[in-house]
Amino acid sequence: MSQSTRGVTLASLMGLSEAVNSHTAGLASSIGFHSIWVAETTSTEAFSSLAAIGAAEPSLDLGTGVLALQLRTPLLAAMGAATLQRHHPDRDILLGVGISSPVVVGNWHGASYSARPLAQTREYLKLLNELLTGESVTFDGDFYHCKKVRLGVRNERRPKVILGALNRKMLHSAGELADGVLLNYLPATAVPWCVEQVREGERAAGRPVGSCEIYAYVHVSVTSLEVARDSARKDLFSYAVVDSYAKAFSRAGYADEVAAIRSAHSERNREGALAAVSDRMIMEIDVVGDSDHVSAAVAAYEAAGVDHAIIMALPWGQDRSAVIDATLRAAAPL
Repeated sequence: MSQSTRGVTLASLMGLSEAVNSHTAGLASSIGFHSIWVAETTSTEAFSSLAAIGAAEPSLDLGTGVLALQLRTPLLAAMGAATLQRHHPDRDILLGVGISSPVVVGNWHGASYSARPLAQTREYLKLLNELLTGESVTFDGDFYHCKKVRLGVRNERRPKVILGALNRKMLHSAGELADGVLLNYLPATAVPWCVEQVREGERAAGRPVGSCEIYAYVHVSVTSLEVARDSARKDLFSYAVVDSYAKAFSRAGYADEVAAIRSAHSERNREGALAAVSDRMIMEIDVVGDSDHVSAAVAAYEAAGVDHAIIMALPWGQDRSAVIDATLRAAAPL
């Protein structure tokens, strides 16, 4: 693409009030952001949230970042995205899906988390892409089956399929099968390796380089390390104990921290696990600092190969709304 664009995710704000989320979306639109994204775990449902935001802020592209793919069939996900596309024919609908985690899928939603997550993801993407063509589809896979089904919502514009990915095989699959990849919880220095895995997937599939665009959640906050440290430690700890994130963190240069976090966690020593999250890890993944530091951090992700920096404003401070506003203004597109 010729020019990078920036978006905003509400993933870090889902526990706050609807007024905060609405205000954030409105501010994002007014200061030049291009897209708004929502997460989905146990709080607000994604498609209805985006429908409400899109009605209020029609200038924004609408993205899910990301839907746990086990919780919707490929057809249901295609229906949701196509319905949003019908209501917003001139905007991009960014259908972000991912394999999520056993905790979200199994413990919280009571669904089955496959022993073959990569295989399920690839099959999901293949069927989803077929359904979004609007043609009749018959599919017989290991995980999904359908016969002579056709997506009944017709649009001139096709929703884009975005895969949330962390590690090599999933990044490779994004390059093969998706319109975009969504990176998350990584320092800017880890972006080039991720991009190369995506490009390898494109080459393996015979796709032109750049067919799969690079999106990334960029975690930033206009606040101080002293204010943010406890919240950042809890945030990074909660992901470091998930195997896929632990692998990505270790590869990105935090192997010592990950080993110490997981060792303390295995011994039920939560305080020790939190203390093992280093200030370096915080400052490179959950970036905090003044407005100039935040602005430079976002630019560093773009310089590293991110086409679409999606700002995750971390609301860490006594006045959360003020922190969110200052962070978005610092990260706003030029």
